[in-house]
Amino acid sequence: MTAMDTLAAIGADAPEIPRFDDGMVNINELVRTLAEAIVNEIMDAQAEDACAEGNQRNGYRERRLLTSVGRITLRIPKLRRGTYFPEDLIERYSRVDRAVVAAVAEMVTSGVSTRKVEKVARALGVDRMSASQVSRICESLDAAVADLRGRPLGGARFPYLWIDATYLKCRDGGHVSSCAVVTAIGAADTGHRVLLGVDSADTEDYASWRAFLLSLRERGVAGVRCVTSDAHAGLRRAIEEVFPGAAWQRCVVHLERNVCALARNRRERALLGSVMRAVFAESDPALVRELYHLAVDEIGAVSAAAGALLEEAEADALAYLDFPPAHHRRLRTNNVQERMNREIKRRANVVQVFPSRKSLIRLLGAVLSEMDEDWAARRWFTEESISEVFEDRRRWRPGRPPAYEGTAAEHAARIIAVVMADGGAVRKAA
Repeated sequence: MTAMDTLAAIGADAPEIPRFDDGMVNINELVRTLAEAIVNEIMDAQAEDACAEGNQRNGYRERRLLTSVGRITLRIPKLRRGTYFPEDLIERYSRVDRAVVAAVAEMVTSGVSTRKVEKVARALGVDRMSASQVSRICESLDAAVADLRGRPLGGARFPYLWIDATYLKCRDGGHVSSCAVVTAIGAADTGHRVLLGVDSADTEDYASWRAFLLSLRERGVAGVRCVTSDAHAGLRRAIEEVFPGAAWQRCVVHLERNVCALARNRRERALLGSVMRAVFAESDPALVRELYHLAVDEIGAVSAAAGALLEEAEADALAYLDFPPAHHRRLRTNNVQERMNREIKRRANVVQVFPSRKSLIRLLGAVLSEMDEDWAARRWFTEESISEVFEDRRRWRPGRPPAYEGTAAEHAARIIAVVMADGGAVRKAA
């Protein structure tokens, strides 16, 4: 039976066109009615073909199916011998159409709560969809999330890693507690950003970080030259053990916050922050190192504890200077992780408290999978630039003379003098 024959058969016994109270045609109900009629006619035609060899029909069994145009009633034919099931129309044991599954999963991934999904579904003509149904539908995301978390990573080298954790509320063991969500982002040797891993942990301790990093290495993460993170002792120790030989870059934004937190009042915090920003506003490695040494002295004069912290962190805060200049801006901070964490929080705020760790990983995995797909469409570093990481350092050190007059130490002294005189304003010295 062709599509035209089916429509003609429907039209012969078609019910009155559904309308609203004001006389306008109810398009959604019309489409739902036609969809129900067409599907039932197709099943009748397929059942007749199955009876061509002497078999006979034996009534129907009704089954409801939730679709994007509303709930339809399927009249599945029964046969006297054997069974008939429309495998190409609906899945066995499924009460929800694939289109609805995809739409609900997309809404939840976009941060729409399960209760709001129920309201949206009702507006679309779905007469009933509970929060538990939405949760079951979202289980369709599990396969995509599992693929993201378990995919092999051995096809590329990852010279740069950014690692961080953020905390979300999750019900675990009968009570609500904060759960650490740990993530890793890598820059591949193709120049693309890649989400390398996402997992949950009870606490940000050494054992949890080590297990997470080992899982990345087992999946193929190799060629690591530098890892950027905050100064968590357990994470730093795990990085040293799992990726021996890789430099550790302490996020300079977190370092600035730590230094400013040791100030005694608002004026001192503003001054310490201005000095720190002046150091990292420069791009010339020699100048940055001279500025850092002067900053240790000036900040130490304001706060001995802040000066000691800055002096101790020098090697790790300036590790980015040993890599190609084009990478410095992105390598010295964990901003790529901070942006991702903000998006995670935005989506998670709708849920507020996740009912389980499995549901937490499901939603976040789906969100991060979208990000990973967007990142794959454009390069973060040029392929030529990222290849320099694996070359002799002497080849990519800047060869042109600096833009300032005199030595790096002299220019650094002028910059710091201007900052200290202004008490907060950061600008380049003449």
